[in-house]
Formats: sequence, C-alpha cells, structure tokens
Amino acid sequence: MVAFFRILLGINVAPSTVGKYLCRNRRPPSQTWRPFLNNHMKQMASMDFFTVPTAWFRVLFVFVVLSHDRRRVVHFNVTEHPTEGWTAQQVREAFPWDEAPRYLIRDRDAIFGKEVIAVAKGMGIEEVVTAARSPWQNPYVERLIGSIRRECLDHVIVWNESSLRRTLRRCFHYYGRWRTHLALAQDAPEPRAVDKPENGLIVEIPEVGGLHHRYQRRAA
Repeated sequence: MVAFFRILLGINVAPSTVGKYLCRNRRPPSQTWRPFLNNHMKQMASMDFFTVPTAWFRVLFVFVVLSHDRRRVVHFNVTEHPTEGWTAQQVREAFPWDEAPRYLIRDRDAIFGKEVIAVAKGMGIEEVVTAARSPWQNPYVERLIGSIRRECLDHVIVWNESSLRRTLRRCFHYYGRWRTHLALAQDAPEPRAVDKPENGLIVEIPEVGGLHHRYQRRAA
C-alpha cells in the first residue's frame, strides 16, 4: 500500500499512517468454496448417482465418478438395485492402482455408508461431504449429469441395463475424446493436437448413434 502511493501517485505515506487506518488481521481469511475447488482441482474427484427410467417403467441407477482436472469420467456403472456393498466396489474399480485422488466429493445419500467410507479411507481418500440439499456444492458432476441427460438420454429409449450401459459407453466415449469444453480452452477431456489444414479435407463422422458428430481432416 505504501509503495502504491509512493510510486503511482507521487505521495510519500509513512507505514504508521497506513497501519492506523488498516485493520490488522493476524490470520488469513478462510477459503470460500470456489477457491477451494480451484486450488485442489488436480487432486479432486466427485461421485454421484442419477436415475434413468426404462421403456418398461422400471428405474435404473447410474453411478458415475468424475475427475475434476480434465472433466474426465473415470468410471460408471448401472444397476437396478444399488447397495452399499455394490457402491463400495465401484469406488475400488474407479481407482484400481495408485490413482486415487486426495479428495472425493459426495452428497449425504445413505448409500454412501460405513462400507464406502471404509474403502475410501483405506485408499487414502479424504471425503468431502456436501451440505444437505446443496447440489451446487458438487457442481462438476451435477453439470456432467445434466449434459448427459440433455445431449443423450432425453433422445433415446432405454430398454434395460444392457441397453443403458451400451448407450452410456458410447456417450462417455464421445464426451471424453471429442466433446469440447469451454473450461478446457475448447479441448476435450482427452487432449488432442490441432488438426492442421494440410492434413486434408474436413469430414463429418457420426457419434452416439448419430446424435452427435465429430469432425476430422482426412487426406483425399
């Protein structure tokens, strides 16, 4: 502050004068939620469930784990009868080796019970539990779920678990390799090099059963 006045305004101000009018704060202010997410982006993942109705009026549950760093879907699975043990196994499969993040965000769903907590703790993961009825505290996975609904599931008929699993596999493949993200400077979660004009003409390739298209250059 003293340097600012001296250099930019040509006024010499004594440090004692600045100290007189500035409140002293011995401890730095606590981080808000957004800076916490930004500062730990590379060390964080989030998990959640969402439901999908079938053509036979049954309800399927989709479990998904998202890595925050590149918005990469690291694991998903489908079941009609989710249990705590099944969910714990999904966490193991999501991070099979030394790939576990430092923090894992989840909500307060009862299915994330003692067995899930024990698995996460055994893998060295610190769980970050959101407040009740606060989906905005888990924004990245909530945004992913919304995108999957709007861009895929709202346009297809789901018959059963196998049908939904196949559709989601194609959808997540497109999401990871070809769908661009503003937060990633118009790149996909799996980075790719710029396709230069000398590589040929642009061709259109359908993805996810024609719901989406990707564009590549190919030599004539």
